Amino acid sequence: MGSVTSATKNASTVKKTGFLQGLWKRNAVGYLFLLPWLIGLIVLTIGPMISSFYYSLTKFDVISPPRYIGLENYATMLTADPRFLTSLKVTFIYVFSSVPMKLGFALLVAVIMNKGLRGVGFYRTMYYLPTLLGGSVAIAVLWRKIFGGSGVVNEFLLMFGIEAPDWIANPDYALYSIVALSVWQFGSSMIIFLAGLKQIPQDFYEASQVDGASKLRQFWHITIPLLTPVIFFNLVMQLIGSFQAFTQSFIISGGQGGPMDSTLFYTLYLYMKGFAFYEMGYASAMAWVLLVIIGMFTAVLFASSKLWVHYGDGGK
Repeated sequence: MGSVTSATKNASTVKKTGFLQGLWKRNAVGYLFLLPWLIGLIVLTIGPMISSFYYSLTKFDVISPPRYIGLENYATMLTADPRFLTSLKVTFIYVFSSVPMKLGFALLVAVIMNKGLRGVGFYRTMYYLPTLLGGSVAIAVLWRKIFGGSGVVNEFLLMFGIEAPDWIANPDYALYSIVALSVWQFGSSMIIFLAGLKQIPQDFYEASQVDGASKLRQFWHITIPLLTPVIFFNLVMQLIGSFQAFTQSFIISGGQGGPMDSTLFYTLYLYMKGFAFYEMGYASAMAWVLLVIIGMFTAVLFASSKLWVHYGDGGK
């Protein structure tokens, strides 16, 4: 009886081995093409993430070997680092002011562009250019000049007798000048909204016109519900991107988050801790906290999407 059982196991093993060998032979080329991506994933993503988590539990100044301190970095953030809380506040204000305005403006422009205007391809390209250039250092420097004390904005207002403040140097307005820069980069969201608008069947609008629906009612009861999957996608992407904003604050504030920490983005403070103060363990802990924050907000969006995102198959 034992020999029969052993023979059955050996046959099963041989069968599985043959199946795996056949699978490898059939897909060997595909695995080879996948190999560079897999190596990059392990070396450039998974490996650094594991190292970062380890360093977040240590006191590490880059020069000396890391010393394990447990959760001390995380405790310090919440109890003994007021600038950490300030950076969180500044980032939240930036995210929750820039994202709605950017998406609203992008949707407005997309609706206008969807009306069949002449030269729509040219306008689409021009509106998309700020998205390509807006994250560059050159544009951030230009924005600093535009909103400076003697910048273009103030010179224009002065023509009407309005004396405006130095938007960049004033802590009451500095953050909102960066918000304006973010809203100006609405091109990518606009392109996605425009693609979504073109997928809405015209039959819905024609039927509503027969029923006497106004343009505003068509927008609220046809366009918005059918566009909710696209709105949801843009919202998630813009939310994640806004939490990681760095270049604009770094250049416009001179890398210090000023004036008076009014533009101290979370990522800028993380950079300062890691590369200016050489507190790499603390910076790693901040990175993991940011990951958790982004994950929480993204999870809330996905959970709430069941209530307001409508898909074409009638499901939610």
